[in-house]
Amino acid sequence: MDKFEALGRADVNDIASILADDAIDFGTTEHHTVARGDTVLTWDYERTRPGLSKLYERAKTSQWNGSTQLDWSIEVDIEKVATEMQGAVQGLRDRLTAIDNSPLKSWGDPEWTKFSIEAFNWRMSQFLHGEQGALLCTAKIVNTTPWIDAKYFAATQVVDEARHVEVFARYLDTKLDGHYSVNANLQLLIDDILNDNRWDMTYMGMQIMIEGLALAAFGFMHAVTEEPLLKSLLRYVMSDEARHVAFGVLSLQEFYQGLGNSEIRERQEFAFEAALRMRDRLMMHTVWEKCGVDRGMITKMLMSIREPGGNPFQAALFSKIVPNCKKLGLLDAGDGWLRERFTEIGVIEYENAPDTEVEYALLDAVNEESVAV
Repeated sequence: MDKFEALGRADVNDIASILADDAIDFGTTEHHTVARGDTVLTWDYERTRPGLSKLYERAKTSQWNGSTQLDWSIEVDIEKVATEMQGAVQGLRDRLTAIDNSPLKSWGDPEWTKFSIEAFNWRMSQFLHGEQGALLCTAKIVNTTPWIDAKYFAATQVVDEARHVEVFARYLDTKLDGHYSVNANLQLLIDDILNDNRWDMTYMGMQIMIEGLALAAFGFMHAVTEEPLLKSLLRYVMSDEARHVAFGVLSLQEFYQGLGNSEIRERQEFAFEAALRMRDRLMMHTVWEKCGVDRGMITKMLMSIREPGGNPFQAALFSKIVPNCKKLGLLDAGDGWLRERFTEIGVIEYENAPDTEVEYALLDAVNEESVAV
């Protein structure tokens, strides 16, 4: 039995297991978790990894100030922004409404507008919580990575993540009305990443999986919205996130070359479980329930219409994760276990999407923008 089956998730569409995590209490003001891993001090200060060194140099010159470079005087029309987001998933809305006995058949414009606003608040809340998770995980990377080049870059990422937490919190506090607590699937993944004492698993969980999800979600939202403050905020954050994922890919490519088959298999299983958690978090159970739809019912409905490319958010997520796993050699390593799993859930088609190194080259314009400010 592999780790995935041992976790009780052998059936990836098991609704009971998806819903069970919702009952976990992560606290109202703070959540304590154990961070494991040896702190490594290295006396080798020679810069021997050109790729990481280049990222570090770019990170130093690409810093931005959310207090002064974002125009917080802009008034935000929440209903307009939320409607933009809802319009981008009209096809998903149509398929959910068409299901027999769907409670959404009776929804009109007022119900869909309320849902859109709540969904927007939820997404922005999860962005905030995810950025704090990234802040803590990257601080752990500074301690546990054995390479000086990686410590240098990770230190700049800690600053980046603090800035991201700051700007998302400010947007939620001053422009929106309604915070949501952390999604269970997201928090459980962050806990797993912090709990694991292997330094490379922090990279895998945060730099590849969660940062990959963030880059996908930010990119989707940036393409859809015309709200100027949000669009500018996301543009700055996306450039940072692309650099962060590139950091993970560069580091893990080197490390994985020295691992045996059993160790690689553990990384494959972790990547798949993390991908499923990220897929499941997109269901927004708490939002649907707040709008009067039973979470069990909406989960069954979403499962029934799940198909490759059917959900734009899911498509964006896997268009980042699958190609990066391929670049790391995880898709076909060993007996191709991860390729089979991604094929089973219908996302292998994204394996040839642009990987993050290519995307980073396109996004890394913040330095020039900052100089001009």
